[in-house]
Amino acid sequence: MQENTCAACDCELDASRIAVKIGGKTVEVCCEECAQALREADAAIHVTQVSKG
Repeated sequence: MQENTCAACDCELDASRIAVKIGGKTVEVCCEECAQALREADAAIHVTQVSKG
């Protein structure tokens, strides 16, 4: 089943949805701004995990 809301902001998705791979899973977002926000959050999580390593 396909989600109909943005993984970042919960806005309704339309035909221009963008697929972003985060933590090994592909999620869909409504715009490039939300895609970038998720990429930055995912990168921050990985840096934190490595530094605690």
